[in-house]
Amino acid sequence: MSKIKEVLRLKYLNLLSNRQIQTISGVSRNSVANYVNSFNEMNLSLEKILELNDEEIEQFFHPKKPLISNSLTTTTVEIDWNNIHQELCKKGMTRKLLYEEIIISNPKIYSYSQFNRYYNKFVKTINPSMKQIHYGGDKLFIDYSGLTMPIVNQGTGEVLKAQIFVTVLGASGYTYVHASMSQSTKDFINSHVNAFHFYGGVPNILVPDNLKAAVISNKKGIVKLNDAYADMARHYGIAIEPARPYKPQDKSKVELGVKAIQRWILMRLRHHTFFSVDQLNEEINKLLDLYNEKKVRRFNKSRTELFELLDKPYLHPLRANRYIYKEFKKATVGIDYHIELLGNGYSVPYVYLGKKVDVTYSSTSVVISLDGNVIAHHKRLFQPYTDSTMKEHMPAQHQYQYEKWNSRRILHWANSLGVFTTALMQKIMDSKGHEVRAYKSCIAILSFSKTYGKEEIEMVSKVAFESNILKVSSIESMLKTKSYLYYYTQQKSVNNSYLNDHENIRGGSYYTKSDI
Repeated sequence: MSKIKEVLRLKYLNLLSNRQIQTISGVSRNSVANYVNSFNEMNLSLEKILELNDEEIEQFFHPKKPLISNSLTTTTVEIDWNNIHQELCKKGMTRKLLYEEIIISNPKIYSYSQFNRYYNKFVKTINPSMKQIHYGGDKLFIDYSGLTMPIVNQGTGEVLKAQIFVTVLGASGYTYVHASMSQSTKDFINSHVNAFHFYGGVPNILVPDNLKAAVISNKKGIVKLNDAYADMARHYGIAIEPARPYKPQDKSKVELGVKAIQRWILMRLRHHTFFSVDQLNEEINKLLDLYNEKKVRRFNKSRTELFELLDKPYLHPLRANRYIYKEFKKATVGIDYHIELLGNGYSVPYVYLGKKVDVTYSSTSVVISLDGNVIAHHKRLFQPYTDSTMKEHMPAQHQYQYEKWNSRRILHWANSLGVFTTALMQKIMDSKGHEVRAYKSCIAILSFSKTYGKEEIEMVSKVAFESNILKVSSIESMLKTKSYLYYYTQQKSVNNSYLNDHENIRGGSYYTKSDI
């Protein structure tokens, strides 16, 4: 008796488990399960199946060629499974609908369950990236090539490594490639924007790998996206669905695309010398067009043809305004009603003193928000140590500030540490457009005396004053590393008369007044 018959008999007549059937028949549990599932999909009774001879039953469960049987009233028809697969990539299309269209002209074709089995067998013959059904315009798969391309600096001869960004549309496999000088968040997002303009639209979902430019963490199904990446997606109305860690099948489409690009483009350019990333991208674009125009043997169509047929009609239109890259950070409003950003200060209404705020900044603007509400908007500054202060943000005569801190109080504290410390504090305050803007820095430096002591603060203040070092972080680093001591080893004699006569020093008698 056929093993298949035996399995079905034991299952349905003897009501045995798959494990018991494996023990009795010697057929693996996977095969038992497959035979049972296949039988359940058939519109045939167990009696009808058991009446078939071994050859007939093998044909049903392992079809190799069309079979016409007197005992069964079905027939077969040649089906273009490639076309079926492409049709199923169209949004709204289903297997049931395709089957119903086929039986209109072939009413005696095999059952719907057999149609599904034959299609599933076809899917197993194609490469992994094609096995999944990807609907038109639905997913864009994203990754970087493991291979880089050298860029030669003509001035220095230094060789830098250009990163190769690759995207592949799920349904058509239509591919975009772009070189950048890093995998930073900024370059990563700009490559996305270029890809959207290349495709002439945006997909529903982005499927990136778990690189830091896209994903902060992806653990136990909880995904935390990079803020800038999420902002870009919101701008274009796109969802982000990162590939699961250690699940290569989630991104097989782009992994195969990357391998193809490595062979088709990067290897063809390996003997070229490029002096800029723009030169490299020009050559990549030429070969990319040829790659997308190349026929895909399996479908007898090019990726460009498949794109026009499957993906392009379903892409969402581009926004009128191209996305401008932004960065995000948290900041605390200082006692001077400003937040610090990359060496510059930006004011907020003084009522928000001490509040933790969200800062969004681009190459043109700085937006400060609290609890989702914008409280300040500034033009981006690039000149170091300058401030953007709006008049409406200022309290009347800074009265709030002078209740606690003022220049006299700060200089009195500094004088208790030494003349160099006093000179440095005065210099820091003079460097600011508004004196009050310097209070936070002065207080921070003076507070270091609690950790490092009076003598060290005085010594580092002398070095900082004479070297025009005014940043708190730099002074703190000098204290931590003791680097200021190098200055003293180079200058064994110190002339204090210069400092005593300096215009920034008011003299000790000034701080003996009682109006502090």
